Amino acid sequence: MQHWRWYLLIDESFIDLTGIPGDIALRSRKIRHRILQWIGIPCGIGIGPTKTLTKLANHIAKTAERKPGSYPEHHAQVCHLGNLEPAELEALMQATEVGEVWGVGRQISKQLKEACIHTVLDLARLDPVMVKRRWSVVLERTVRELQGTDCMGLEHEPPAKQEIACTRSFGHAVLELSTLQEAVTEFASRAAQKLRNQNSHAGQVLTFIRTSPFRTQDLQYSRSTVVPLRRPTNDSRDINQAALMGLQAIFRPGYRYAKAGVMLLDLQPANLVQQELALDDDMADPGGTQLMQALDAVNNRFGRGTAALASAGLAGEQRQWSMKQERRTPGYTTDWDGLALVRA
Repeated sequence: MQHWRWYLLIDESFIDLTGIPGDIALRSRKIRHRILQWIGIPCGIGIGPTKTLTKLANHIAKTAERKPGSYPEHHAQVCHLGNLEPAELEALMQATEVGEVWGVGRQISKQLKEACIHTVLDLARLDPVMVKRRWSVVLERTVRELQGTDCMGLEHEPPAKQEIACTRSFGHAVLELSTLQEAVTEFASRAAQKLRNQNSHAGQVLTFIRTSPFRTQDLQYSRSTVVPLRRPTNDSRDINQAALMGLQAIFRPGYRYAKAGVMLLDLQPANLVQQELALDDDMADPGGTQLMQALDAVNNRFGRGTAALASAGLAGEQRQWSMKQERRTPGYTTDWDGLALVRA
C-alpha cells in the first residue's frame, strides 16, 4: 500500500512521519530499543497510512510478541502495514476479531457480529455509505480508514472538555457539614482552575455527596443537585458559592459520608459573553479576572493550595477528609527528596 503520509503509534502516542526519510521500520526498532534500554519499558510500535490502521498495526505488534502463533513472527514489536502486499494485509485483517478495531465498542461489535461481520477484513469490505445509514458516521469513518482513506488527522492540542469534575474519596468518614464544606470548597476551586486553564466558563455547578456502599453496616445516602449560575463564569468565588449552596440543600445529618465532588456543566468559551443590563451593583467585577490570575500564579509558583478560599480551611493535608496516601509511589523523577538512596 503506497501512501504519502504515515502515522506511527508507540503504545498510545501518535506521531506524523511525513517527511521522515529512510527505513521507517528500522528507525522504529531503534526507537523501541532505546526506550527499553534507557527507561526499561517495553512497547509496541505500529505504522500505517491512517490512525485506525496504525492502531491495528500496534495491536498486531503487541499480540504477535505476547501470543506466538497469533500473527507471523516478523510483525512482533514493530508492525508496518504500509510495507505489505494486499494479500498479506488482508490475511492480517482476517486473523483479527472485529472488536479489536479502534472505535468499535462492545455494543457495535455485537451488532456487527449479528450481521455476520466477524473480522476486520469483513468490516473493511463494507460500503461506507451503507455503514453510515445503518450505524453511524463514526463507524463510516472507521471503515474508510480501514480502506486507507485518512479521516482522522492529528490533534495538535486537546479539545476543550465539555465537563470538568473534581471528586475524591475521603481518608476518613465525614459527619459534619463544616468538614464537607471544606472539601467541597477545595474541589470547586480545583475545578475552577481547570476551567480557567482551558479558557472556558461554566453555566451550572453540580455537587454530590454519598456514603460508602461497601460499609453495609452504615445508613446509606447518595444525593446530587445542580445549581445554575446567574452568568457563566470561571471565578472560583462564584463557583464555590454555588457548590456550597448545593451542598447545603442535599446535606442530611446522621450519615457517614465517604465521597463528595463538584462537576462544572454547560461549558462554553470564555470569549462568548451574554450581555445584561447593569441594573444592580454586582453586574460587574472589574478586578475579578486579575484576582483569579494572581491566585493561579501564586499556586503555580509556590504549590497547589498556597492561596485558597477561606472556606477550604487551614489544616492543609492534615484535614480529616484528605485522601489516604500511605502507599503512594515516591516521586523519584520529579522530587529531589524522593530520590532513592543507595548505600554501600
